[in-house]
Amino acid sequence: MSQSSYLTAGQAAQALGVKLPTLYAYVSRGLIRSEEMGNTKRERYYDAEDVQRLKERQQQRRDPTSVIASALDWGAPVLESALTLIRDGKLYYRGQDAVTLASQHSIEEVASLLWAGNLYTRDMNLNQPIPKSARAQLEELISHAQPYSLIESFQIALLMTASEDPAAYDLRPDAVRQTGARILRLMTAVAASKVPEDDIAQTLSQSWAPNRQPQVARLLDATLILLADHEFNVSSFTARCVASSGATPYAVVTAGLAALQGTKHGGAVSRVEALFGEIQKPANAQRVLTQRLRRGEDIPGFGHKLYPEGDPRARVLLGLMGNTIPRSPTLLLSKAVMQATRSMIGEEPNSDFALAVLTRLLNLPEGYGLGVFALGRTVGWLAHAIEQYQSDRMIRPRARYVGSMPSA
Repeated sequence: MSQSSYLTAGQAAQALGVKLPTLYAYVSRGLIRSEEMGNTKRERYYDAEDVQRLKERQQQRRDPTSVIASALDWGAPVLESALTLIRDGKLYYRGQDAVTLASQHSIEEVASLLWAGNLYTRDMNLNQPIPKSARAQLEELISHAQPYSLIESFQIALLMTASEDPAAYDLRPDAVRQTGARILRLMTAVAASKVPEDDIAQTLSQSWAPNRQPQVARLLDATLILLADHEFNVSSFTARCVASSGATPYAVVTAGLAALQGTKHGGAVSRVEALFGEIQKPANAQRVLTQRLRRGEDIPGFGHKLYPEGDPRARVLLGLMGNTIPRSPTLLLSKAVMQATRSMIGEEPNSDFALAVLTRLLNLPEGYGLGVFALGRTVGWLAHAIEQYQSDRMIRPRARYVGSMPSA
């Protein structure tokens, strides 16, 4: 853990509004973690996230209404989940480091981890066939998909197939996992423009980069894994709400796709792609970015509230891309943009930036970065659906009314 993730005893006590003996009591009760400061045992650092979490709990006891009001805006946790943890600048799936998973496993194995709690795909049939009745329609869609973006094609394919897949109405965990496998294969078919006969990453790489198939398959597996879930982001929370109503996994994924496209969520990838088109070459990076800041515009693809020291997903993916196609002009352009942005606003690239680089690196059509995002995140949406179905509770918050009161 970095030093900036810690507080001194005085800082921690001040943040909590308590005296030092009370702080030490919290530590002894396991509410706040601490570590030695340097080589001395007399002074210690206190975990900033633990302090913040305890502070939120105190605030909730004092003023529950204000905490609830802020909970939906990067605030206090609102639902329990055993899927994803973001802590100390790292991302974990069911307690396992997502970066390590991305380096050693396939997206199918990580889907098994998120859906069933283990990495063993033999426990699930992830090669579920697309329903025969929908296959002809799917092949027709693939052959005439040009007018649509990849996301729109996903949505059309899901709508076409949902009515031909009555097994999707079975919401027991094992059945949802099998429906989820069919959905993933359906979306892979749309993305690769062919019905898959292999694993997801291999199918995509065979279609998108046949000359570099093994290396690109590894890169795509890592990309899909690192984007599979990210706690209660907008699309995952939307998917979870839809699942809580008892809707099918097809409806869950369709809802997730709708939320993902917003410019404040996955649509940010398209903004980064547009930025690359505006800059065009490394020599223009400083000038174009300066102009954006002068106009009061932001620089898309940089910074993340949950990763103040840099998004680990972007760091890993950019490194993998550098190893896969090291002499690509796209990487030179991306490095120039990163260097200029760091010097101007001190921010590191996030996963939106990495996806835009991936799109250019593989010479994919516009919008495919968002499509890759959607395909990976579908694994997470389905995991949230399984978890929510099992809870058998509907997500139905109340509104705090602030409008005109009715007349007497």
